Amino acid sequence: MMEKKKNHYLAGALLGTIGAVAATKLAWILYSRRYIDHHAKLNIIIDAEQHTYHSPTAGDINFYQKGSGNQTPILLVHGLHMFAGLFDILPIFESFGIVRPVYAIDLPGFGRSEKTDRPYRPSMYQEAIADFIKNQIGKPCHVLTLGNASEFAASAALTDPNWIKSLVMINPTGFAMPQPEILASSSRKNWEDFLLSVLRVPIWSLPLYDLISSRTEVADYYRGRFAYNVPTDLVELAYTSAHQAGAHFAPMVFASGKLSIPEIRQKVYEKITQPVLVIYDNEVGKSFDMLPQMVREHANWKAWRSRNTKGMPHFEKSGELFREFDLFWKKQDKKK
Repeated sequence: MMEKKKNHYLAGALLGTIGAVAATKLAWILYSRRYIDHHAKLNIIIDAEQHTYHSPTAGDINFYQKGSGNQTPILLVHGLHMFAGLFDILPIFESFGIVRPVYAIDLPGFGRSEKTDRPYRPSMYQEAIADFIKNQIGKPCHVLTLGNASEFAASAALTDPNWIKSLVMINPTGFAMPQPEILASSSRKNWEDFLLSVLRVPIWSLPLYDLISSRTEVADYYRGRFAYNVPTDLVELAYTSAHQAGAHFAPMVFASGKLSIPEIRQKVYEKITQPVLVIYDNEVGKSFDMLPQMVREHANWKAWRSRNTKGMPHFEKSGELFREFDLFWKKQDKKK
């Protein structure tokens, strides 16, 4: 008898817990839909021209342009994370826009670029970069990328080598020590497809993203990538960017893992012939175990370590870092 009562009590407690969790989730979904502003206006106050380029493959791409002259233009491409945008590379844009033509783009699905619900894939980002260079800049350029966007830019450099003169990669992905495959490539793809299908369920996709992109979460993300003080305006820009209509579509694809290129080092990095400068530091979750081997075996690859920074060295060590950029680009410009 006592055992039955105990079982009834446990069952009731479990049902009560499930009900409480369900009620909490439902309350958050309702709160997200009714009280969170998803039409925020992203205003980046900089001394530069703001334009929109229409890509036939990637839709409307927002970009800023600054500087003039006959030197080789620079294209800056921000990395992908849950609330990314060109504001992540603004110090480079503002500094080098004084001495040569510089372009900074918001990748499709981020910042002020088009954020429709569509199949975001690495090929879209690769084509967006190549298409922008060919049809908007109109001449070969140096490309600087942050984080995982290095995969897209390197793919573009491999496919269209005459349009990309050199690559600078800040904390690129793809240099971790190879690990035994837990899942076969087909199984991994199936898992990513399943995860994306779950993340895209309309009833909870946006509310879930609202949780991930709260001001607290945005601040925590950047706090983990700055050794010192996080710029307040950077957090505010990222938060605002994440609260525009459609801002959750591309980040959810990113979260599913479908925007990574498997074996990028072997398939792409080792095959590109352009000069490459890699800047790396102590960013959380990044490994550069295979970078020394890449530099040893490929004469066109160089590496420079930024010490005492955690992911955003172009904010915290801009002086010495920008000197490295300037020397690297000037050296490439002297080549015919």
